[in-house]
Amino acid sequence: MPTPSPSTAAAPAPVFTFDGELEQGGWIRGRVPAGTVEAALGEEPLSLDEDGRFFAAFDRDADPAATLQATLVDGRTVTRPLAIAPRAWDIERVNVARRTGGSSASFMRRRQPELDAIWDARLRETGATGWRQDFIWPVKGRISGRFGAQRIYRGEPGSYHSGIDIATGGSGTPYVAPADGVVVLAAEDFSLEGKLLIIDHGQGLNSAFLHSSRLYVSEGEQVRQGQHIGDIGASGRATGPHLHWSLKWRNSRLDPLLFTGPMR
Repeated sequence: MPTPSPSTAAAPAPVFTFDGELEQGGWIRGRVPAGTVEAALGEEPLSLDEDGRFFAAFDRDADPAATLQATLVDGRTVTRPLAIAPRAWDIERVNVARRTGGSSASFMRRRQPELDAIWDARLRETGATGWRQDFIWPVKGRISGRFGAQRIYRGEPGSYHSGIDIATGGSGTPYVAPADGVVVLAAEDFSLEGKLLIIDHGQGLNSAFLHSSRLYVSEGEQVRQGQHIGDIGASGRATGPHLHWSLKWRNSRLDPLLFTGPMR
């Protein structure tokens, strides 16, 4: 049988390539098929760099199935189903009623502008490329609060813990940037978060650092992985000195532990 010439040999099928943590609170990083003009994870459009690379992630309560989809320049569609592993979250059931009544009008007059500033900061596109890096711990210490932990009050779920808490030697302990990025918010006195720092890592991924005693960077500043960006404190609504570090991709809340691996 004659060997097909290069001009008649079948081209390889277009595929997604990626790696990461395919579980609730996890992430993937990869490349779209050649010739892709647009791509999405489910209904969420993906941002692509000049080489067709992308970052995407899965919320704490993500469904067990998701789909990557790409539209090619010739009109074809390429799909890749994903199985998202469930997590056994730390759930505490308490036999007391959840406190009702909500926040006072006077508190919300202060709080709403803070929420708006946080929302706007997380929407900013800075072109940062830290999403490509392997993240490092901003500080090492005792993990005093884990991502996803939640209380259920007589069957009514409360808010789950949206980040990871790291307790160290006390107020003033330095912490560093876990990856490259651009500072999109550096707030000195927010009602709940205290001194709050948000860093955009690009592609819709951002880190927030709460309760600092001091910030060393300002809005618009580029930071590098490992750079000293703040000191741990107990500002805002905190019971003691610790660093609360949270990660979001678009509207999905993510587990920092799945970015760094176990603390060593």
